[in-house]
Amino acid sequence: MERNIRNNITWVGKIDWELTRFHGDEYSTHRGSSYNSYLIQEEKTALIDTVWAPFAREYVDNLAKVIDLNKIDYVIANHAEVDHSGALPELMARIPDVPIYCTANGVKSLKGHYHQDWNFVTVKTGDTLDLGNGKQLIFIEAPMLHWPDSMFCYLTEDAVLFSNDAFGQHYASEYLFNDLVDQTELYEEAIKYYANILTPFSGFVTKKINEVLALNVPVEMIATSHGVIWREDPTQIVKKYLEWADSYQENRIALIYDTMWNGTRRLAEAIAEGIHAADDTVDVRLFNMAERDKNDVITEIFKSRAVLLGSPTINKGILTAMASLIEEVKGLRFKNKKAAAFGCYGWSGESVGILNEQLKEAGFELIGEGVKALWNPDEESLNAAKEYGRKFVAELVR
Repeated sequence: MERNIRNNITWVGKIDWELTRFHGDEYSTHRGSSYNSYLIQEEKTALIDTVWAPFAREYVDNLAKVIDLNKIDYVIANHAEVDHSGALPELMARIPDVPIYCTANGVKSLKGHYHQDWNFVTVKTGDTLDLGNGKQLIFIEAPMLHWPDSMFCYLTEDAVLFSNDAFGQHYASEYLFNDLVDQTELYEEAIKYYANILTPFSGFVTKKINEVLALNVPVEMIATSHGVIWREDPTQIVKKYLEWADSYQENRIALIYDTMWNGTRRLAEAIAEGIHAADDTVDVRLFNMAERDKNDVITEIFKSRAVLLGSPTINKGILTAMASLIEEVKGLRFKNKKAAAFGCYGWSGESVGILNEQLKEAGFELIGEGVKALWNPDEESLNAAKEYGRKFVAELVR
């Protein structure tokens, strides 16, 4: 399937309705995804990115129906990760001499993935490629958004920014454009994408966006590599990225726990009751980590001003669902968030101390030493948890 998106620019990608997990099994894609590839046909023809490897043969066969492959003058690889470059081996087998434009790190990455010595042309920020008819592609390196090799390219006259992973979403839709889809769904997937993938690189996000803004060029469309294309008020997502990159938080507190015999769950509910009693303007949300999607919970952490993690003690440790979550949270390096720990125990009671240490390692500011209860919490323990919730909120505003 091909779709014209603007003048001589055609979308030639693949919508993946069946995708449920991504990056191996690390990222949940409840609404599928797309792999967006773009064909620009001026006096010269450029192909920007391809699709994921499982669709390589289908992609190249379909592309050959749109254009004689031998008429492609340039291939642009904005990013070498296989969901964007996966069809290159199939494509380059048919047009082996066509140059591939990418960053120096892109050459290293593509060679590392495919072990091919294609006709690489390295580019850096400010380099241009003349397509004729008064139009040029301007290359903009975007290292760590979100790989070292990443780059954008900007098509003059049409004022289209091809942003690869930046500003994207894992969101399958035949509508293709931001103004045609459900706006709630779109922003749910956009913020989830940022929270789970781009959070560690927020400093780079701000710097790169300001660098692009300093070019003072019009942007009438942002053509991403996943999800929908931003054509109506396209810079709305740029403004959101600047907001999300600035230690983002809402008036929300997340209580995330795992539980064996419901004691830790009851503590979570008591703490939540105390928080609400002290400040009923706070949006308090509870999540049983063993029952909830990890990436959705991480998105909730991203939105929250504070989190409380809970686990009972097992074998002098914590339950595996919580251990997995905190390990990933460490790598995301959230900023400007406060935290505490809670949990039940039977005889040794290490879980709260372990969670406190893990939270500190992850960059959270601890409020107090947390709260724990021996065995199944009684009324005294639950009242203490409620009081802890009240005090926790009071500490947040200091």
